[in-house]
Amino acid sequence: MPSGEDDLITRYFKPLATAPGALGLTDDAAILQAGGDDVVVTTDAIVAGVHFLPDDPPDTVARKALRVNLSDLAAKGATPAGFVLTLALREVSEAWLAPFARALGEDADQFGCPLLGGDTVSTPGPAMISVTAFGRVPRGKMVRRSTARIGDVLVVSGTIGDATLGLAILKGEGGPLDNDAARAALIERYRVPQPRIALAQAVREHASAAMDISDGLMGDLAKLCDVSGVSAIVQANSVPLSEPGRAWLARDPGAIARLVSGGDDYEILCAVPENRLAAFEAAARSAGVSVSVIGRIVAGKAAPRLVDAGSREIPLQRRSYSHF
Repeated sequence: MPSGEDDLITRYFKPLATAPGALGLTDDAAILQAGGDDVVVTTDAIVAGVHFLPDDPPDTVARKALRVNLSDLAAKGATPAGFVLTLALREVSEAWLAPFARALGEDADQFGCPLLGGDTVSTPGPAMISVTAFGRVPRGKMVRRSTARIGDVLVVSGTIGDATLGLAILKGEGGPLDNDAARAALIERYRVPQPRIALAQAVREHASAAMDISDGLMGDLAKLCDVSGVSAIVQANSVPLSEPGRAWLARDPGAIARLVSGGDDYEILCAVPENRLAAFEAAARSAGVSVSVIGRIVAGKAAPRLVDAGSREIPLQRRSYSHF
């Protein structure tokens, strides 16, 4: 006789498991065919009250859970191949699970990353969704953090800081914006990241090092520099901001430190050799992804510096979000 867990899986998640290797979620494992490629593996968990608010819409929670992992794959130059899901819930609620599963299936289809399997458990604590995603790259072509070189140009995709401002609005911390549309756009950026899968090939072909920005631009850049044995300089006035982000900064110039150190951007940070920059920018345009040059990799072991138009360092109380 099927258990409650079996019923839950059959009802909400078996329809998502369309890949042949998922075996219709009838087994304890799945099959992922790699061909001649390397398989790239990444995992991220999101927890209620930490990565999303307990009253966030369930469809946005599902999209965020998958997309933060797709962002990692994109930064490695990988094409999505599939994912497994662990879902820990306090209770089974049709009103929550139905839109969650529907949105998860829509994103799995949109990004070509089918559900392969997973686990569902109950928890007395906050809800937790953990995704392990798999991607493919040609053999030996995964782009690492540890291979930035002195003289490389620093490039980021999209815009920085929107999610930080969106979370501030949701938490009732106020802010200088009185435009409802602008506030809604920032909240959407916090709830639903935009993984730059379309940029993966350009990253793979032209970047010497890359990672996604999940904990804050300056903090994640520091991680890349540390493992590469280099430092960096970032021009604050070159950091790309959305229209709402620019409006916020215009009314609160000191917010630049918050924008570059807050988390949840899920943009790609690349170190690109100068002689590959034009080709990278052209590939990004073809992929429909905006990219901006924000600085350069330099010699040294010091933490990356954020500087103003006069090359004066802008002090940062913190460089990134940290769980501990």
